[in-house]
Amino acid sequence: MTERALRLGTRRSKLAMAQSGQVADAVRQLSGRPVELVEITTYGDVSREHLAQIGGTGVFVAALRDALLAGEVDFAVHSLKDLPTAQHPDLVLAAIPRREDPRDVLVARDGLTLDRLPEGARIGTGSPRRTAQLNAYARSHGLTIETVPIRGNIDTRVGYVHKGELDAVVLAAAGLRRIGRTDEVTDFLSVDSVLPAPGQGALAIECAASATDLVALLAGLDDPYTRAAVTAERSLLAALEAGCSAPVGALADLLAEDSGRGQTVTEMRLRGVVGTTDGSTLVQLSTTGPVPTSYDEAMALGRELADEMLAKGAAGLMGERAL
Repeated sequence: MTERALRLGTRRSKLAMAQSGQVADAVRQLSGRPVELVEITTYGDVSREHLAQIGGTGVFVAALRDALLAGEVDFAVHSLKDLPTAQHPDLVLAAIPRREDPRDVLVARDGLTLDRLPEGARIGTGSPRRTAQLNAYARSHGLTIETVPIRGNIDTRVGYVHKGELDAVVLAAAGLRRIGRTDEVTDFLSVDSVLPAPGQGALAIECAASATDLVALLAGLDDPYTRAAVTAERSLLAALEAGCSAPVGALADLLAEDSGRGQTVTEMRLRGVVGTTDGSTLVQLSTTGPVPTSYDEAMALGRELADEMLAKGAAGLMGERAL
């Protein structure tokens, strides 16, 4: 008798379907079992409000989690940056596969790059984090820009540029890579100018904690370095008590040295930024330490940097602190 298909819960967007399709292929290879996609509409998909208004964290996740808890799907794929930092007591993050490019990118008219934007350029983004750092970049380069709040899928956002309504939009590199549209990128933004969202570029594969066989199977897709990095980034976010609608950027990257027999990973550097959305004030710090070998060590790295940022006045820059 053939085993029944594993049901993978996914959002309906083109990007979500592409991400989930890639995970489904990997699970099929790993398990030899059929995997079917179950499309689920989330509140974040149907609401036309800006993310900061509808609460940000979790709006793309709740419906998928409800389907998991009700047994309608066996596992779900999320963009990790959409996931609340607090773990659900009945669900487990079974795998965090190897991360895609975490950077933000510019899709601009006439092939423009960030350093060639004209005076008064209109840049579309729905993210307070991007807004804060773009405005800070403009201030430091004596440039005046206007950030315009936008929402919608990749087609909608890029369409604002094609229609001439905006000079540029900022998107995540990972999303464009996953749907094969990096040829539209006019500039990959340096993380020295714009730090990504905590967990950006990483996927989260979640299932019921009680499904122990499935948890063990999905663990085969986990990348320990990616898990350590995003755990540190999300720990920083949680310690700052900020939801994904807060202007917080974070990136943990691995530092390697050439040992003569190839690259050996030696340390992890965690960078964090929080700022006012007008870019007038940023608190930007980093810390470097041994690569965390446990969940607790990764969490400690994030908390340590958050404490330093709070001591430098980060709390006062985030507006209303989301619980």
